[in-house]
Amino acid sequence: MKKYPVYSIKQFNCNSVNSDLYVNTFKNHLINHSFIEKPHRHNFYLLVFFTHGSGVHEIDFNRFEIKAGSVFVLQPGQMHHWVLSEDIEGYIVFYTAEMYNLYFGKKKIDDYPFYFSVQNNPEILLEKPEMETVLAYFENLVVEMQLEQLWKQDKIMNILDSIHIELARKYNAVYVQEAHSYQVKIKKLEQLLEQHYKEQKSAAFYASGLHISLKHLNRICRDTLKKTTTEVIVDRIILEAKRMLLDKNWTVNEIAFALGYEDYSYFTRLFKKHTTMTPTNFRLLKN
Repeated sequence: MKKYPVYSIKQFNCNSVNSDLYVNTFKNHLINHSFIEKPHRHNFYLLVFFTHGSGVHEIDFNRFEIKAGSVFVLQPGQMHHWVLSEDIEGYIVFYTAEMYNLYFGKKKIDDYPFYFSVQNNPEILLEKPEMETVLAYFENLVVEMQLEQLWKQDKIMNILDSIHIELARKYNAVYVQEAHSYQVKIKKLEQLLEQHYKEQKSAAFYASGLHISLKHLNRICRDTLKKTTTEVIVDRIILEAKRMLLDKNWTVNEIAFALGYEDYSYFTRLFKKHTTMTPTNFRLLKN
């Protein structure tokens, strides 16, 4: 059955042999890649910085207003699309975790606070002085990509890392982060959830997989995500259901079964409880 596309960096780099990194101004990016305005996913990390213009960016069914100073940090697998004004300007960068992690060794891309969890806010709003600081890095990054100088890869990686450091400082100033041990557990919970959410709905299953008590896992989820473990599980199921509902080739009954619900009516009630509308109504609204 048809699914919404999952793009790789190679599809944007065209004839380039570099399959781990893509850097461009946003205006130039749109010239050859207008298809990105339709809902899609990526198998890489995405960083976009808007310097001018306006629009709406929808990420996993959450809507964000685009304006000068808007930065978005997306993780692999997140569905998104945008509606943009004609005067939109900015910068866009794609990169893989493998490239980042291999270069920096002990430091990992998901050590940055906005990548700790898919539950984290993907939007960072920069004030004018912060914009000027980050803009200089992006301009330097584009120039360096176009040149063939000694230690090119080293400079590119360090500029990219400097951008992440600036964004992480801003992110930490805006969003309260919990203890590192809790962040590690949340990351592991999400990894388990990705593997098993279609067949395992029990919070106790995930607590056992993390080798902690259910009470402790609920405490971690409440303190870090402001949700219970069960709510985290259901949120992941509802998100996937929404993604699948965008594809008209799936019937609601097929979606329910694919997500582990043999009782179609129960799935419909669950979906309505968490979205205030039935799966059919959600599909009509989005299409």
